[in-house]
Order: sequence, then C-alpha cells, then structure tokens
Amino acid sequence: MGMSSATFYKWRSKYGGMDTSMIARFKELEEESRRLKKMYAEERLKSELRKEALEKSGSAPTAARTGNTGC
Repeated sequence: MGMSSATFYKWRSKYGGMDTSMIARFKELEEESRRLKKMYAEERLKSELRKEALEKSGSAPTAARTGNTGC
C-alpha cells in the first residue's frame, strides 16, 4: 500500500470498527470542530484588542465603577 506500519496502526486505531457512514460523520464533526475553534480564536482576539483599546483610552470600566467585585 505504500504506507508505514505506524501509519497503518494509527489509522486502524482511529477508524477501526467504523463503517463508512460513521467515518463520514466523524470527518464532518472534525471539520465543524476546526471551524468552531477558529471562530472562537478570532472572537477571543477581537475581545483582547477591544480590552487593550479601552485600557489605552483610559475608559476601561473598573470594578469600583461597575460594582463588579468578582464574585
């Protein structure tokens, strides 16, 4: 087949016992997970940029002004 034994056994441990519909669903879920992780990372970055911008402008809400005590 042109693949190493390690590759074969890794593939077998991941997909062994699955039928084709299960493999297709598994791949769909992996793709969705990848997409959601990317989306989360982008939103997290936007949030960090907003936080930095607020801190630099001096208008960042403090715990005392907002009444947030962290509880």
